[in-house]
Amino acid sequence: MADAAANTAPPSDEINFLSIHSQNDAASSSSTPQMSGEERFRIVRSVGEECIQEDELLNLLTKKPEPICYDGFEPSGRMHIAQGVMKTINVNKLTSAGCKVKIWIADWFAQLNNKMGGDLKKIQTVGRYLIEIWKAAGMDLNGVEFLWSSEEINKRAHEYWPIVMDIARRNKLPRVMR
Repeated sequence: MADAAANTAPPSDEINFLSIHSQNDAASSSSTPQMSGEERFRIVRSVGEECIQEDELLNLLTKKPEPICYDGFEPSGRMHIAQGVMKTINVNKLTSAGCKVKIWIADWFAQLNNKMGGDLKKIQTVGRYLIEIWKAAGMDLNGVEFLWSSEEINKRAHEYWPIVMDIARRNKLPRVMR
């Protein structure tokens, strides 16, 4: 019985593996002036499967102290392991290399796809729930910003909707599908 109880609390090493920082590094700034461009490149490059312009990425990381990286998700229910653990690992790698990470929460797109019955309040609740899972999984939120698509579109609706209408007017479905 004592062995079973001991196995329920994970050792601290198991928690730290999700971050490439140790606990002591967590308090440090997300900007990494002590890290070379090549070191930053190696870390950032480890996140992606494919990089078409590696020389441009290296140049960006050498010259820009806090480049912005984007990711996103559509709140649609339960989180699967890759979405939870891998996003945590990858975001922590990016922030450790001095990147700012903006994660788009595609709430309106989830509503368009009838997730959670198309109920925007439920979709947004699921979005907040997923953020809490990433926090619990060890995502370092220093340098991370979550953006709700509905809020961002509404902030500049006068710019967004005319562009959407123009694209819709100029393109027919077969062209878009091609």
